[in-house]
Amino acid sequence: MSTQPPRVVPLARKASYAAQFPTNRRLDLESVLTMLLHDGLLADEDARRARAVKSASRNDVHPLVVLANLKLPNAKQPSETLTLDALTDWLAGHAKLPHLRIDPTKVDVGAVSSIMTASYAARHRILPVEIDARTLTIATSEPFDTRWMGDVANLTRREIQRVVASPLDVHRYTMEFFGVTRSVRKAREAKGEDGDSQSKIVNFEQLVELGQSGELGADDQHIVHIVDWLLQYAYEQRASDIHLEPRRDVSRVRFRIDGVLHKVFELPTVVMAAVTARTKILGRMDIAERRRPQDGRIKMRSPGGREVEMRLSTMPTAFGEKVVMRIFDPDVVLKPFRELGLSEREERTWLELVNRPNGIVLVTGPTGSGKTTTLYTTLRQLATPDVNVCTVEDPIEMVVPLFNQTQVQPAIGLDFAHGVRTLLRQDPDIIMVGEIRDLETAQMAVQASLTGHLVLSTLHTNDAPSAITRLLDLGVPHYLIQTTIAGIVAQRLVRKLCPRCAIEAPLEAAVWETLTLGQAIERPPMMRIAKGCPTCRNTGFLGRIALYEMLVMSPALRRLVTPDTDIAAVKKTAAAEGFRTLRVAAAEQVANGVTTVEEVLTVLPPID
Repeated sequence: MSTQPPRVVPLARKASYAAQFPTNRRLDLESVLTMLLHDGLLADEDARRARAVKSASRNDVHPLVVLANLKLPNAKQPSETLTLDALTDWLAGHAKLPHLRIDPTKVDVGAVSSIMTASYAARHRILPVEIDARTLTIATSEPFDTRWMGDVANLTRREIQRVVASPLDVHRYTMEFFGVTRSVRKAREAKGEDGDSQSKIVNFEQLVELGQSGELGADDQHIVHIVDWLLQYAYEQRASDIHLEPRRDVSRVRFRIDGVLHKVFELPTVVMAAVTARTKILGRMDIAERRRPQDGRIKMRSPGGREVEMRLSTMPTAFGEKVVMRIFDPDVVLKPFRELGLSEREERTWLELVNRPNGIVLVTGPTGSGKTTTLYTTLRQLATPDVNVCTVEDPIEMVVPLFNQTQVQPAIGLDFAHGVRTLLRQDPDIIMVGEIRDLETAQMAVQASLTGHLVLSTLHTNDAPSAITRLLDLGVPHYLIQTTIAGIVAQRLVRKLCPRCAIEAPLEAAVWETLTLGQAIERPPMMRIAKGCPTCRNTGFLGRIALYEMLVMSPALRRLVTPDTDIAAVKKTAAAEGFRTLRVAAAEQVANGVTTVEEVLTVLPPID
């Protein structure tokens, strides 16, 4: 037998981190404080402060939430605080499990909420987040309490994979996911499993569905809950559009976030019909009319007190009415021009154009390119107390008290042309025409410009110079284009790289050449690329920014406007005067690390 004395193990290495946490029971504040002190993340005085509030906090509050609310400094990095995200990441490291920041748009709510009851999930502070044929991924804020694993594994017959998530996220999404699923189930039960509210809708399924009767009420409390949840959910996820898409059996809800559609929820078609009816009621639309498209609007207040407008559009489809709700955040039009994407030079040029006493300024681009945001932002700056700003729109995108807005109503003969004609008798200084679609509207815009008004409007063209040929195609005489057009701006929206996860990589000459097409733009040695993180839903992009090209009509360019205008000559002359194309603007944003080559190539106009 050995007589050597036992080796003394330092305290820091005496046991594994995970073993020092209580097992098979919930975390308590004392054990968390002990480990934070052990790791050097918490000072003694801060630990005493946390213990002092322990008695004042409820026993059901997660200890990480208690500590995060105190905003204690990180002892290793005093400039940082121990946030809930940082504490959750620290806890995941001790549990040797991945840290998941739950993205609700990636969760199949219907599937995961059918695995267990809401009370069971809340009791164990767990939330299923993903399920497939072999595995079940469950987020937990109690990584050392595994008493539930055997039961869930036996019930689901799947391998359990655990991830650690924020206690607040687990609690919140447990309430939301199970709550909305309960509302869907109750709504369907109220209708009956075999019933279908499509019986009164004229669609391709009508002959098959004859003989069914009864509908879900749009004011049913469960339907009200589902719609309220969807609206708030979309706002929190920064969605620009909500799509309610009916299908034969199971309908889907999709959000457009940063220009990309994400499927976020599925509803039984019987419930979707009631959700559509509820939405139409909120938008003051005719719920009895299901055969014709309708437009409406909703104004809602966010939990933070901000008012947000939504524009509604319905369209009959094969399986019912499809609804698209476009969300307009009023704060967007309060942004300075630089945040929209205008460079210092472009901002100066734009302000020179819109501060003219008369003339026509056109903004061009496809649908969804940000034209409305640019115009509204501009009008808000121009609408001073000594100026009368009037608009004719179809529809009114956002109601702004600073100027007078008129809704086009073709049913009573109030189109764009009649609206502009009326505005000319309303003593306007600045007129915004939603879109120039026909010769009559173009002629009225020209007439307004010739009589001393500044006119802002939009056109659908690929680039700025093409607007000239578009006006000629509409039938506007070339000499009136020469006289009235002050400038034309084309724009596109591109996604911005996520600031948290974008990384640098070498920029190959061939890739740069693909973007610049041989134009004399200096190639930076490095570029930023999208890596992906939970903040940006692993897309690598967060938010969008506009690309602009601005064509100011100089005397030389006006002389080139003829009945048979040569656009190539216009572009060549404009380039000699300093005209920067969308492609050049895109190259500058790539060089500045704002976006990527691949992203801008998806929105740039085709090469002539």
